[in-house]
Amino acid sequence: QVQLVESGGGLVQAGGSLRLSCAVSGTIFSIMKMGWYRQTPGKQREVVAAITSMGSTDYADSVKGRFTISRDNAKKMVYLQMNSLKPEDTAVYYCNSVPQRIGPYWGQGTQVTVSS
Repeated sequence: QVQLVESGGGLVQAGGSLRLSCAVSGTIFSIMKMGWYRQTPGKQREVVAAITSMGSTDYADSVKGRFTISRDNAKKMVYLQMNSLKPEDTAVYYCNSVPQRIGPYWGQGTQVTVSS
């Protein structure tokens, strides 16, 4: 069974930093393109960063230059370093494969709250 476990969220002031982690199990992680999604109430989840199996990255315009996605294939981990955080980055953050999630699976997500 696939499991996605996100961690590292919290409350931070604007301009601060957080590092999110995601542990993935139960799937062939090393060949998958992975991403970080975020969701705010009443809105659809959006992909903010993605990374291919070979390490090529892509970012939403809203986070470009502030967020960095990385992965460790041996540990089946995906990370998101978030710097210069803004109140509009407040959301629940999830990791999953992109462009489509792995089957019906989502993790519990991790809450990021940025105060002004």
